[in-house]
Amino acid sequence: MKRIAARRCGSSSTRCTNHGSTTPRPTSGELEVDFISTRSSRLVRAFRQHQPLPSHTPLICRHQPCASTAVMFSKTFLAAAATFAVALAQDAPPELAAALNSTEELSQLNTLLGGFPDLLSMLANATDITILAPSNDAFSTFLQSPENQAAAADNGTLMALLSYHVLNGTVMSMNITSTPTFVASLLSNETYTNVTGGQRVGARLVGGDDGTATIISGLGSRSNVTTADVAVSNGVVHIIDSVLTIPQSVSDTALLAGLTGLAGALVATDLVETIDTTPDVTIFAPTNSAFEQIGSALGELTPEQATAILGYHVINGSVAYSSLLENGSSVESSTGQPLNITIIDGEVFVNSARVVAADVLVANGVVHLIDGVLNPNSTALPNPDEDESVPVYEGASMGDVPYTTAVTATSTVAVATTDAVADGYTPAPSGALSSASQSNAEAASETSSAGAARITGAIGAAALFAGAGYLAL
Repeated sequence: MKRIAARRCGSSSTRCTNHGSTTPRPTSGELEVDFISTRSSRLVRAFRQHQPLPSHTPLICRHQPCASTAVMFSKTFLAAAATFAVALAQDAPPELAAALNSTEELSQLNTLLGGFPDLLSMLANATDITILAPSNDAFSTFLQSPENQAAAADNGTLMALLSYHVLNGTVMSMNITSTPTFVASLLSNETYTNVTGGQRVGARLVGGDDGTATIISGLGSRSNVTTADVAVSNGVVHIIDSVLTIPQSVSDTALLAGLTGLAGALVATDLVETIDTTPDVTIFAPTNSAFEQIGSALGELTPEQATAILGYHVINGSVAYSSLLENGSSVESSTGQPLNITIIDGEVFVNSARVVAADVLVANGVVHLIDGVLNPNSTALPNPDEDESVPVYEGASMGDVPYTTAVTATSTVAVATTDAVADGYTPAPSGALSSASQSNAEAASETSSAGAARITGAIGAAALFAGAGYLAL
């Protein structure tokens, strides 16, 4: 029994109001009050669990006035309860709107969201989301170009852009590693994307364990997280130093990257619309240098032969980001022939061609740049010790990049390459790509089969691409 001292009692004996027992007054002249510990524990537990408090807590007292003591206890307990409740409220993450309003660095984002009350309401009511919030400086830089000013003035484009900055799921910075992860965003408008489940945003840690969390978006754009893990009631906010770029169509991306060989081949084979509107594709795109290496052979191809070769570079129905490529696996191309994946010391090879730039996000999937043109009649294994891929077109020699007379690159930015796709690359678990393909197929069966409308410079692509480090994993 736990005892506390109360004020002096004037009567020689008292009757306990709760139990009716009569006990003599202690000679010490001080009132003793005993609390039933189990009942007291229930009261405290009920408070902690936010349950209604019991209507009364039995109090065993040995002297009067019991009521006075109960009042004192009640006041003390309620005061402690109020203090505890305030502490809980202070520890709770703020509501999203309050967090944005109170962060000066995000005032421009807050203003833009204010123009879309439906989106703001949806975000406020959503759960487990991640917001990649461009800083004021990021928006200022973004709006310096006339193209982006025009994009920001278009409600449809701006809505798509803002939606692309919101991810489904809570992504904490501690979960971002050197192996890139691709998370679905809220951008699902088919005018801008044709990726099942929403267009993806990539995240990767660059520079080792103490490096910078980097966000991957369209046209090889990279944004750095400057302030991470700002907790809000329904997720987390990361402040980034540049506005994300909505991924563009395959053909536009090829032109913007200066990949005139690929862009010209798509035009020559009349595959532009097909490749731009087919959902959930993976494309292994030869660089201009790769086309030049076999220029003499390509110049002699019929349109049908060229179409078959291009088709061999495409996987339909699976968006195979680099983190899903599994060493020793074989995946089926759009022509039905196998593509063999090999990973050696972080370098990824498709047949004998090396991936020199991975995870270029496009409107309907992903593009990996390779240093050789694949041959559907040859599945030669790679030689990682050689700077160039193993020749697969017998008798071919260097020549001009074919198919380029009808196309002109809209950007002079060079494609950055790297020997290793990802420092510390972790191969995907067995069957990861086939599992992703199955998930895409199941999700696609529940949605419309209509293709996405082709993107036409939706957010000032040329200006956004200029100066961007075009993928350097």
